[in-house]
Amino acid sequence: NFTFLFNQSAFNNEWLAGGTSNIAGNIGINYDYNYSSKTAVWDNKLMIAYGLTKQKDQDMTKSDDRLDFNSLYGRKAGQSNWYYSAFLNFKTQMDSGFDTKTGVKTSHFFSPAYLQVGPGMLWKKSDNLKVNIAPATSRVIFVHDEFTRNLPEGTNYFGVKPNETTRFEFGAAVNAYYKLTLIENVTMENILNLYSNYLDNPQNIDIDYQMNLVMKINKYMSANVSLQAIYDDNAIKAGNVAPHVQFREVFGLGVNFGF
Repeated sequence: NFTFLFNQSAFNNEWLAGGTSNIAGNIGINYDYNYSSKTAVWDNKLMIAYGLTKQKDQDMTKSDDRLDFNSLYGRKAGQSNWYYSAFLNFKTQMDSGFDTKTGVKTSHFFSPAYLQVGPGMLWKKSDNLKVNIAPATSRVIFVHDEFTRNLPEGTNYFGVKPNETTRFEFGAAVNAYYKLTLIENVTMENILNLYSNYLDNPQNIDIDYQMNLVMKINKYMSANVSLQAIYDDNAIKAGNVAPHVQFREVFGLGVNFGF
C-alpha cells in the first residue's frame, strides 16, 4: 500500500488572528509479502516513510524518516497455533537528521542502524494477530565514525563507545502485531517491539510502538494517523543525562494505492 499525505495552511499579512503559512508532505510504503503452508509460515513486512515540512521564512525540515524490514519464519509445533521461529529485523533512516536548536547533524543513513536476529517461538492466530518471543536475540548497532571519533570518554552515541562503529548486544526480544477493524472503513494497525539486553542493564527495556490508523473515504482516499513512541536506553540527546520517550505523530489526508 502506497500512501501520500498532504497538509497545508496559508495566511496573508492582514490575518489578525495570527498564524504561519506552512506546507507538508509525507509518503509511505507498507508492503507485506507472506507465505503459508500446512507446516510453515513466512511473514515479511517492509515499511518506508519519508516526510518534509516547510514553514514560511524557515528552512525545510524532516517530519518523518523510517526504513524498517522484518522477516519472520515459523515451523509448526504440534497442532496448536505455536511455531518454532526465527526472525530478522533491520531498521535505519534514509536522510540526515539535525538538532533543531544548533543545526548540528546528529544522524544520517545507516547511522544509527539496528540489526536483530534470533530463534524463538511464534504464536500466530492469523495474519492480523501474532506474537513472537525470542529469548536469545543478537542485536548489532551500526554508526558512522564521524559521530564517535570526537566523543568524550565515558559518553556514547546510541550506545556505541568513542572511536568505535558498532555495539553488540545479546538479549530477549518480543514482537507483537495486531490489526483490527474499529468500525466500518476504519482499521488500526499496532506494532510493538520490546528488547532487553542481558549484557548491560537488562532491567531497562527498549520499547518501540507504532500505530497506524486508516479511515477510508473511498477506494483512493483516506484520513491517516500515524503514531510512534520509542524508549531507547542508549538514545540520549545532547545536554540530557537520561533518555526520554521519543514521540512522533503524523496526520493528514491521504491518497492510497493498493497493489
